[in-house]
Amino acid sequence: MTSSQPGTTRIVAGEPGPSRHHKTQRRRGLEVGLAVGLALLIGAGAAVASTVSRGRGPAPDAGTVGGTPAAELKLGYFGNITHGAALIGVSKGFIAASLGQTRLSTQVFNAGPAAIEALNAGAIDATYIGPSPAINSFVKSKGESISVVAGAASGGAQLVVRPEISAPDQLRGKTLATPQLGGTQDVALRAWLGKQGFHVSPDGGGDVTINPTENAQTLKLFQAGKLDGAWLPEPWASRLVLQAGAKVLVDEKDLWDGSLSGAPGQFPTTVLIVNRAYAAAHPDTVKALLKGHVQAVDWLQHAPAEEKAGALNAALKDVGGAELPADVVDRSLQNIVFTVDPLAGTYPKLLQDGADAGITKPADITGIFDLTALNAVSATHVSARGLGKD
Repeated sequence: MTSSQPGTTRIVAGEPGPSRHHKTQRRRGLEVGLAVGLALLIGAGAAVASTVSRGRGPAPDAGTVGGTPAAELKLGYFGNITHGAALIGVSKGFIAASLGQTRLSTQVFNAGPAAIEALNAGAIDATYIGPSPAINSFVKSKGESISVVAGAASGGAQLVVRPEISAPDQLRGKTLATPQLGGTQDVALRAWLGKQGFHVSPDGGGDVTINPTENAQTLKLFQAGKLDGAWLPEPWASRLVLQAGAKVLVDEKDLWDGSLSGAPGQFPTTVLIVNRAYAAAHPDTVKALLKGHVQAVDWLQHAPAEEKAGALNAALKDVGGAELPADVVDRSLQNIVFTVDPLAGTYPKLLQDGADAGITKPADITGIFDLTALNAVSATHVSARGLGKD
């Protein structure tokens, strides 16, 4: 599917793209009411494989001098308001214009692990994603797979539940959803439940059942009474509250006191990552991508509220085929701060949360950030907090 922006091709996950070969991501589902184990539902048949092959060995940083502009940049993102920088960067043409002669193609995913799989398979070169899948990929590849090159959003994730649930201890025996096993909200939920004294495991067993489920399906299952709650990014948390009668049990911003991020309530929800081999071969292309990204975030920070909501809703309609109610968009935006700072100081805790949840392993994540290209195009210097280059 071709977008309205010149030099841009958009592929919604599940649609074949020009000169691409895709396979449909295997979906493992469970009937929630009878669930035993996990349901791994990757939204809309996300395409994650490609015949493209690249070297995946250790690579120089994204800011390395040398290389040539790429003929194409394949960019992933999600149809979430927490990915507003991608939605605006693509829909308003900021990224395509910055790339110049490099063609931009995009692919839309439901959650981070599917996007990571696509990136590692060569189906995409960069993606907007939550921090937990980025950390997991970095750890599993021993630092060879990805670099975090910018932040995109802070906040905008909540645990919403049925109105009769008023305290954490009432979750025992209940069924909750997250967008995908190993995703940022999935890790956050599992880590939080552990701190409440519940035992949960990645295979679905434990005191609380967690069913990783595609976001649109989560809304339907909650409305049908087959889910008791979900830890979700925006706009899905707001959709469950405003369209399905859910209430907020935990706003994730309340779990971050600011000691790691520099401000209370600040925690990374969306970051921008690139494949390290691609960045080494095409550093100028990565810098151009970041120029468009910075423009998009700046627009989101300064646009009038009504204009911002309208532009994001139009972009979501282009991605998903329908606009959201205005109150859903407005509530979502109240919970999100758009920023190019990846909030690097939070990453040791995010890594520990993933380890506690059984999603990743304790590791040294020094080198996960390469913010040199970002700092070359941004007016504000962003720190890697000793975990990479800035």
